[in-house]
Amino acid sequence: MIKNLLRIVVATIFIISGFVKAVDTVGFSFKLEEYFSPTVFNIPFLEKIALPIASVVVAFELVLGLMLLLKIKIKQSLVLLIALCVFFAFLTFYSAWFNKVTDCGCFGDAIKFTPWQSFWKDIALLLGLIILWFSYKKEFKSPSPISSIQKITFGISSLIFGFVMNKGMTSEPIIDFRDYKIGTNLQLEKKKIAENPAEYKSFYTMKNTKTGEEKLVSQDDFVNQEEYWKEGTPWQIVEGKEHSELVKEGYKSEIVKFNIEDTQGNNPTETIIKAPSAVLIFSYAPEKADTALVTALENKVKSLKNTVVWGVSSNPNLFKTIPGGIMDATAIKTIARSNPFVLVLKNGIIVDKLPAKEYLTK
Repeated sequence: MIKNLLRIVVATIFIISGFVKAVDTVGFSFKLEEYFSPTVFNIPFLEKIALPIASVVVAFELVLGLMLLLKIKIKQSLVLLIALCVFFAFLTFYSAWFNKVTDCGCFGDAIKFTPWQSFWKDIALLLGLIILWFSYKKEFKSPSPISSIQKITFGISSLIFGFVMNKGMTSEPIIDFRDYKIGTNLQLEKKKIAENPAEYKSFYTMKNTKTGEEKLVSQDDFVNQEEYWKEGTPWQIVEGKEHSELVKEGYKSEIVKFNIEDTQGNNPTETIIKAPSAVLIFSYAPEKADTALVTALENKVKSLKNTVVWGVSSNPNLFKTIPGGIMDATAIKTIARSNPFVLVLKNGIIVDKLPAKEYLTK
């Protein structure tokens, strides 16, 4: 039946969305921190508990999607999914309308949506849930009993989801959708970015001083058509109405933000990614980093032979016995999911990435 097909499709979307966020719940919490930040909703006290909130939201999405798929307490699952969808639709609409958060994180790092794409996706899901509500309304009064197969499937799936979430929060995501996954060649990525830049064109609003007519003219047309610039022309550029438009997408990679500077303004990035061996200690929140842990990491890495060693954070003074570099905290968060964190490179290729405690026990 059509309603069963719709139920399966909607439930599957929620499960996939929840799963990719469960894989990297810490990354989703970073996205929530953006929403709670002063520049968006200005709810700073929620920034401190972004990870617990992210965990609850992800768990709800997975459990409710699974309940809908298995037809377990379908009335309750539809009510809660509609509420969840309204919540997401509000966030994505706000992001799109005010251009505050450019990626909602709805599908983690696996699938990137613009805010408007995310909003319309949420609206489509909401409509699907409303249709399901009316389609299954007759079954609300006499729901079918939950079978053993449903219970077993729900239990096993919940355990798998719990394991995936726990792995992502205590170590590294079990599936890494980021640009900084193991095996990534930073040298090659940097080269692709340099060779395939995004292209923009300038557009001018031209006004005819004789007729009052206005028209939008590209930089190419402006240069190639002398009527716009030759001496005595009635066409003049309207000041303040120039703008640029993207005409060609460049090669997109978060690795464009992999840029380290030292306290003297030097940039050792190229030296690091071309070194036969390099170990980097990252801290996206140096004020919260365990100093004893940082010291232990420094003691371990500075004894490495033939290895370039750097500590990288928004505050290079965190590191006392190894060179300290500066990188934007948001850029570090795309690399590190724990604070502090260790990245191991061989000729610019990521060969290992570990939370500090795991690295110390290796």
